[in-house]
Amino acid sequence: MAHLGPVAWPPCPIKTERLVLRESEARDRAGLIVLFSSPDVGTYVGGAQPREELESTVPGTPGRRPGFFVVELDGTMIGMVTFDRRDEERPGHVRQDAGEAELGYMFLPQAWGLGYATEACAAALQWFARALPGEPVVLCSQTANNQSTRVAAKLGFIEVDRFEEYGAEQWFGVWSSTTADDFGK
Repeated sequence: MAHLGPVAWPPCPIKTERLVLRESEARDRAGLIVLFSSPDVGTYVGGAQPREELESTVPGTPGRRPGFFVVELDGTMIGMVTFDRRDEERPGHVRQDAGEAELGYMFLPQAWGLGYATEACAAALQWFARALPGEPVVLCSQTANNQSTRVAAKLGFIEVDRFEEYGAEQWFGVWSSTTADDFGK
């Protein structure tokens, strides 16, 4: 995936009621390795990555790029929220020229079911609406991932397509910044 592109980076940390979204730091490396190697987290994203491989390939400060937010709770990394450009070759687009910003998020299993994904993504979408006003954001999730599609609906994503990709049916939605102020209240 291509990076988000021309935005002021890093932004000041974004604080919500319970969370902080911030640029990645070296202290996040271990938590991100746990995140990517978790079989539970990998269920709907192609499986867990081998921990040994991650230990040798993840840089000292992982995810240091525009659009990559670490999500922390009480000073501890619990997940990440990302914005990347959706590859033109993939199915699912809302613009003729493709390359839409795509929201992605992953959280450690102990953070599931507590509203953290919705809270963090709502804050990230508000940041996005200010950074790139008027630009749509897309989200793609396996239809079998009920938690993810519920989060998408809470955030205001509207389903625009379903298609087969990676051997599973995918839910594809779009979010518009014109309603960004309705989120995170």
